[in-house]
This record gives sequence, structure tokens and C-alpha cells, in this order.
Amino acid sequence: MRRSSPLPPEHLEWVQGWGRAVGAPGYVYRPADARGVADVLELARSHRVPLVLRGRGRSYGDAALLPEAMMLSLDRMNKILAWDPSSGVMDVEPGVTIEEIWRTALPDGWWPPVVTGTATPSAGGILAMNAHGKNNWHRGTVGEHCEEIDLLLPSGESRTLTPERDSGLFHAVISGFGQLGIITRARFRMMRVHSGFLDVQALAVSNLGEMLRLLDEAKDRWEYVVGWIDAFAGGRHLGRGLVHVARHLDEGEDPAPGRHFDPSVQRGPGRIAGVVPMSMIPPLLKPLTNRPGLRMINLVKYSLGRLTAGERHFQQSLVEFSFLLDAIPGWERIYEPGGLIQHQSFVPVRHAERVLGRQLELCQRAGMPSFLAVLKRHRPDPFLLTHGLDGFSLALDFPVTRTNRARLWRLVRELAEPVVAAGGRFYPAKDAALPGELFRAAFTGGELDRFTALKRTYDPEHLLRSSLADRLLGSFWE
Repeated sequence: MRRSSPLPPEHLEWVQGWGRAVGAPGYVYRPADARGVADVLELARSHRVPLVLRGRGRSYGDAALLPEAMMLSLDRMNKILAWDPSSGVMDVEPGVTIEEIWRTALPDGWWPPVVTGTATPSAGGILAMNAHGKNNWHRGTVGEHCEEIDLLLPSGESRTLTPERDSGLFHAVISGFGQLGIITRARFRMMRVHSGFLDVQALAVSNLGEMLRLLDEAKDRWEYVVGWIDAFAGGRHLGRGLVHVARHLDEGEDPAPGRHFDPSVQRGPGRIAGVVPMSMIPPLLKPLTNRPGLRMINLVKYSLGRLTAGERHFQQSLVEFSFLLDAIPGWERIYEPGGLIQHQSFVPVRHAERVLGRQLELCQRAGMPSFLAVLKRHRPDPFLLTHGLDGFSLALDFPVTRTNRARLWRLVRELAEPVVAAGGRFYPAKDAALPGELFRAAFTGGELDRFTALKRTYDPEHLLRSSLADRLLGSFWE
């Protein structure tokens, strides 16, 4: 650590990405309101120390890290400022989580139109990364449901932005991973729902081509479409897995909508078979968190899924369907001490089977098949550094160990190269290892030039930074 740092040592902390595979020391400040945020910004500016923004720390990698920098943690700015159940419009501070949003909206018959696979990210974080969900084809990204933001610029000026009045800056801040300003308030429009439950169907598929076709056919008939892949299967079974589709119940289909809007009935019973607490799953899984163990778990999951999947429909709560892994407290810790990283590629429809199949094969040949592989269908969106396109995404989870770290980082490069060649994109919120030149090569329409011009206009001193931005944007940041 730099000995001559002018910052108070009591603020110095070791901070990690959510995957716990990367970390860095930083001077952490946790203001409770917009005035406090402005004070931290002024302190960083006066000491000429870079400032890193952090919501709830749910990005997998280095999005909220930078060695020896000041870190602005917004977790204490967690108030819901206004909620109008007649219109479904909600104003929140940036540290409010998705869970706090849905718990406020659902009792009145509303639900966030876009949610991530966990309810713990913050409003500011999901806007900075322009997060998507299992219904991306229907609802787009979270930024498409944001009506207004208050943005504190690095100069100390505060502006209120809307997509109509301030299109350029608004659409760059959302997707700009915290490099143009600090969101201190956001206004979202919720989605009206008639039940707290979904109509769900599970289907088994025998290979990647079949899964891609099924997701493409289902996208126009179902609100939510997501596939799980057994990444250990090869040969003619490459890409086999399970597809889950779901739709919101129509008005009148739920005989007790009021009861199902109650947050207390949204989560499951908290025990497997009524006996084993969900909190026991991580320690039970820990001995199996290796290639033989996960190969067996994937095989069992697929085999059981084939037996139960089919034409049968069942109902599942919004929370259980949307935030499956949140039911297992601390599941990410089964990957300790090395942690995990995720790589998520977005590939146009016409190249998806070839490129995503190639990725699965590369992982197997490297002896590092993904422990969890998830496939989704996507569409384009209007944001400047968007990952969205008319195609599919494949998210791959990898454990990090002392012995595989260097090989794993090389594998990420190998996975990314065919994506770029096919005109694909990547998702920074999940990234920890993507080479910057491949991220930049995915933008061919002048997007990085426009983003850099905005950076030079609104942050000429380069005050807002992060390890992720430095790595991905590279020479554009110099």
C-alpha cells in the first residue's frame, strides 16, 4: 500500500468481487445521502485520488475494484423515496436492492419488469450494467424501464436525466459501468401482475441445436425462457439440458391473488423434503465441488429432469422462479478459497449453434467444463455500451484454484475469440478475465469513440475509474 496516501487508514479495507476470485485494497466510504456522496466526490477530487463506485458488490469480478483508490459504497443509500401503487412508478436511492423493490411493489399487484437471477443487486448497479433477465426478449433490459435518474457528475454538478430529453448521456450512463457519473436517484416503472405465481413448464432437450430451436420457438409464446445445460456432456449429447418457460397468470386464473401477493408466501419452505435446511446445502455440496462431483450432479439433474419434464404445467412463485439460488444462503462460498468467475457471451442467432457449441467443446478439451451453464434469448436495446443483440447468451461458471488460474484466464480468451469473429458481445457485470482488446473489438459502430468523448466532456480529470474499466477500455482511457 502506498505509504504517502493522504487518506485516513481507518477507511482502508480489502474488497472482493462477488465471485471472491479477485480483490484489492481500497479506502471505503459509505455515505448515507446525496450530500454525503458529494462530500466523498469532493474529497477524491481534492486529493486527486481515483474514485470507484460500488452498489451491493454483486458484480462477479473487478467492476468495483481499483487498488489504492477511494471506493464509494452506496449500500447505505437504501431508501425507497416514493411509491405510487396507482401508476406503478417507484423512486429509489441507488443502494436499494431488487428484493426491497419487489417487496414494496408486489403487495399492490406490481412486479419489477426485469430482474436478475438474484435479488441482491442494487438499483444503481443494475443500471450501470444495464442488467437483463430471463424475459429479455419481451421486456429488454432494466434501463428500458427507467424513466429518470439524478446523476452527480464528477464536477459536482447534479443533473436530472430522462431518455427523451438527455438521450445521449442517459443511454451512456446506463451501460457505462459507473464511469460517467454517480446515480443518486432512479425512477422505475413496475409491471402490473395479477398473481404472485407463474405458470411454468419444464422440457428436456438432448443437444444444443434442439435447445436453441426450442428457446427460439418459445420466446414469442412465453414471458420467461431459460435453458440449463449439462456442460459435461459431449458428442451427440453436447448441449443437452433442461428448458424452463413461464408466463404470468392472467386476471381470474389465480383464485387467491391477494394471498399470493403477500411476500411471506413467495419464498419456499426453506427445507428440502421438509427436513434438510437450505442453509445446509453449501456444506453438503462442498465435497462435490470438483469435476467428478459436478459431473455426477449434472447427470442426476438432467436424468431427473427428463423423467419429470414434459407437457405438465405447474405453478411457482415469482420469487422462487426468479431467484432460485437466493434460497441457498451463501452458495457462492462452496467455491472458496479460490472463488469463481463467470464468462457470458452474446452471439447472433445465425452463429449461435456453431460458436456456443465450440465454447462447450473448448471447456471440455481444457479439462475445465463449466460447473453451471445457462442459456437465454436476447434482443437489441438502445444503450451505448450494450451487450444486447438478436441472439443467444451462454453464461459459464468456473471455479478458480491456485493451480488452474492462469489456464482459466487463457481459456476465457479462447472462448471470446470466436464470439468477436461472429459479431457478438460480452456482459461486463459477470466479467473478471476478458482481454480488453476483445471487448473493444466487439464494438464496430463507433460506440467507444462516442463513450470516450462523453468521458472527456464530463470527467476530463478521469476521476471515476475501476479495474474493469481500465482493463476493458484500455487505450481509449489514455
